[in-house]
Amino acid sequence: MKKNPIGKYLLQNWYYYVFAFGSMALSVFLDMLAPLVTLHIVDDVLVSHKMELLWKYLAAFLLIGAAKALFQYIKEFLFDISSVRVASQMRGNLFRHVQQLSVEYFDKNNTGELLARVRDDVDRIWDILGFAGMLILEGLICIMMAMVSMVKLDLPLTLVSVAILPFVAGIAIRLEKELDRVYDAISEENAVMNTVAQENLAGVRTVKSFAREPYEIKKFRKHNQKYCDLNMDQARVLMKYDPAISFLTKLMRVLVLLAGGYGVIHGRITLGVLTAFMEYTSKITWPIENVGWLGNCFASAIASNKKLNKILAEEPQIAEPENPVELSKLPGDLEFHHVDFSLHDTPILQDIDFTLKQGHTLGIMGMTGSGKTTIVNLLERFYDVTDGSICLDGHDIRTLPLRTVRDTSSVVMQDVFLFSDTISENVRLGSRSTMKSEEVHNAVSAACASEFVVPSFGYSTKPSSANGGIGTFPAVRSSVFPSHAPWQNRLRSSYWMIPPRRSIWRPNTKSRAISPRKKDVSKIIIAHRISSVQNADEILYLDHGRIAE
Repeated sequence: MKKNPIGKYLLQNWYYYVFAFGSMALSVFLDMLAPLVTLHIVDDVLVSHKMELLWKYLAAFLLIGAAKALFQYIKEFLFDISSVRVASQMRGNLFRHVQQLSVEYFDKNNTGELLARVRDDVDRIWDILGFAGMLILEGLICIMMAMVSMVKLDLPLTLVSVAILPFVAGIAIRLEKELDRVYDAISEENAVMNTVAQENLAGVRTVKSFAREPYEIKKFRKHNQKYCDLNMDQARVLMKYDPAISFLTKLMRVLVLLAGGYGVIHGRITLGVLTAFMEYTSKITWPIENVGWLGNCFASAIASNKKLNKILAEEPQIAEPENPVELSKLPGDLEFHHVDFSLHDTPILQDIDFTLKQGHTLGIMGMTGSGKTTIVNLLERFYDVTDGSICLDGHDIRTLPLRTVRDTSSVVMQDVFLFSDTISENVRLGSRSTMKSEEVHNAVSAACASEFVVPSFGYSTKPSSANGGIGTFPAVRSSVFPSHAPWQNRLRSSYWMIPPRRSIWRPNTKSRAISPRKKDVSKIIIAHRISSVQNADEILYLDHGRIAE
C-alpha cells in the first residue's frame, strides 16, 4: 500500500532540520544556564553581600539572552523554510498522483473532498512539521535538560517534581486519543462542507434559475452547524483536560516551594538553590501546560495523514502497457470488435461492433443514457472494455501508449469548460508550445466564435470564474454554443481548424499544427437530431447499450 512518505520528505530536507535542531538544542542549553546565574546572584550578592560580582552576573545574563535570541531566530527560520518546502513537495506529489488516477476514481469521489485533502490536510501536516512540531521537540528537550539540571541541584526536590508527571502523562494520553477521534470526524465533515459549497458555487446559475437559494442555504447551514458542533466537541475535550493539567503543574510548583522552603529553613539547601529550582520547574511547566494544544495539532496531523494515505493507495485503473507498441504514424482505421462494457457491475454497452474507415464519417444517435458518450470514453481509453476490443489499424488500443491513443483523437464535449486563463490560452490547450497566434484566430473562426470573441472580448481576455471555477464569457454564456447551420457546413466540408486533441477524430498526421483536413479526417458525430448526422457515411442507433439499427 502506497503511503505518504513523510520520512522521505524529511530526508530530502535533512540539512535544514539538522541545523534547526542544533540551534534549538543550543538555545535550550543557554536557557538552562540562566537559573544558575540567578543562583549565584541570590547566594553571592544578596545573601553574602558581594556587590562587586553583580555586574559580572548581569553581563552573563545579557550574553546568554543575546545568544539565545540568535539561536532562536535561526531555529524558527530554518523550521519555517523546511516545513514550507516539505508541504510544497507533498502537495505537488499528491496533486500529481491525483492527476494520474483514472476517470473512474473521479466518478466515485467528489471535487470538494479532494480539494480538502490537497489543501487543508496538507496544511495540518505542515503545522506538525513546522511550528507545532518545533514546539513539541523544544518542549521535550527543555524537560530533559531541566530534569538533568534539577537532579544536579537537589535530588529530593527533583523527586517531588517527578511524582506529579505520571498523572500528567496519563491525562495527556487520554486527551490525545479523544482528540484523534474528534478530529477525524472534523476532517470528514470539512470535506463534505467543501463539496456542498463547491457544487453550489459551480451551479449558481442553476440555483438562481430555479429559485433554490433558500434550500441551498438551509443545506449548507446544516453541514456548517455539524462542523461547528464537532469543533465544539473538540473544545469540550480540551476544556475537560486542560484545567486538570494546569492544576497539576501549579500543584507541582507549590509542593516544590514547600519542600524547598523547609530545606532552606533547616539549612539543607541555600536560598539560591531553591530560587534556581523554581525557575527550572517553570521551564518544564510550559510544555506540559501546552500539551492540549500540541496534542490537538498532532492528532489532526495523524488524521490528515490517514486521509492522504487513502488517496495515495489508489492505483489508476487505466495504466500504460508494459511493452507498448510504438507506431511510426498515427493510425487511421477504427474498429470496435463486439465490445461489452460494464461500470460498477451495471451493463452499459453490449456487443458494439462497427468499423470507421479513414476519412469517413460515423453518426451515432440514441436516447439519453443509451451509451453514445460511453463509446467516446472507451475510444479515449478513459475506461477499458469489459469484453471485446477497440483497434486502431489492427492494434488493440490497450497495447498502445496512452499518449498515442489520445493523440489520435480530439473531442468536442457537450459541456463547455473554460480554464481561468485567456481566450487565446484556452484555444491553445493541448498545443501551447506549437500553436501560433494566426492558428488561434483561424481556430476561433472555424469554431464560429469570431463574431462574439473578437469585437466583445479579444483574445487576451480571461473568462470569468463566477461559475465556480468554470470559466464563462460574461453575459454571453449561450454564445459559447454556435448556431447549428455553420457547424453543419464545417462537417460537410470536412474543413477543420480546431485545436488537436480536443476536436474531431483526426488520424494519420504527426503534425500538431492546425491546418485544413479534407481526406484524412474521420469523424464521429454524436447527436439527438437526424439533421446533425444525415450526411454521415453510416449511422448507428443505440438502444439500451446495443446497436438497434
